[in-house]
Amino acid sequence: MNLIIDLFTNVPLVAGGAAFLFSQVFKVFFYLIKDKELNFWHFFESAGMPSTHSAMTSALTISIGITQGFFSPFFALSLVFTIVVMYDAMGVRFAAGQQALILNKIIEDIYSEKVNEKEKLKELIGHTPFEVFVGGLLGLLIGMLYTFIMG
Repeated sequence: MNLIIDLFTNVPLVAGGAAFLFSQVFKVFFYLIKDKELNFWHFFESAGMPSTHSAMTSALTISIGITQGFFSPFFALSLVFTIVVMYDAMGVRFAAGQQALILNKIIEDIYSEKVNEKEKLKELIGHTPFEVFVGGLLGLLIGMLYTFIMG
């Protein structure tokens, strides 16, 4: 029982979790406004606006900096982790999504009939630099707010 209590009283962990949940809920409302259609599946997507990966890791990192100190090895480790996650989200994963888009188009061009949706490659798996920036900013705000209130 103490393990569960310890997990829920770990301020950086809960700050990261809160940023994750807020970012995923934000996606639903962002796409409601953008597409004028309510689609709860956006909550389960790993791509799009904002980058939840960036929000969660930046909230974790700022919370560790505030609670453990910005010169602690924990902050340094978390900062490096956050940079790698953000770089990967807008670099490697975004490029893979662009390649999937092109491959799906090639497959449709080769086979004149429409390709089954289940056979298509997933195209939205990464983020634009702006989506990563917004996610990071969102995470910083949530991480600071939660840490100052609960820390």
